[in-house]
Amino acid sequence: MPLPAATLTITEVAERTGLSRDTLRYYEKAGLIDAVGRSASGRRRYAAADLDWIDFALRLRDTGMSIADMQRFAELRRGGDSTTAERLAMLREHRAALTRRIRDLEANGRALDDKIDHYEGLLEDS
Repeated sequence: MPLPAATLTITEVAERTGLSRDTLRYYEKAGLIDAVGRSASGRRRYAAADLDWIDFALRLRDTGMSIADMQRFAELRRGGDSTTAERLAMLREHRAALTRRIRDLEANGRALDDKIDHYEGLLEDS
C-alpha cells in the first residue's frame, strides 16, 4: 500500500513529540504504536493518523496509565468498532482514577500550604 504524500521521518516525529527515536521504536515494538509505514528504502514514515495516536497515547501516559493498560487499549483500538464499549469502559475507569489522584494531590497541596504558613509564621515571630 503506498504511503500518503505527507509523512514524517522518525527524526521529525521525535522532534515534534519530544520522544527519542529509541522510544518511538520501543513503542512500536511493544504494540503501543501500530506498525508504521515504510519508505521504499525501509525507513519509517509516520502519517498524520500515527501522530494523532501518539499524541493520545502520550496523554494516557502523562495521566498515569500503565504501559500494560496502554498496550491493552492499543490492542482494543486495533480491533475496530467491535471494541468501542471496552475502550470506553477503560477510559471511564482511567478518568475516575485520575479524578481521585487530582483530589489527593489537591489535598496534599493544601497540607503543604498549611505547613508553609506555619513556618512563615515562626519566622515572623522570631
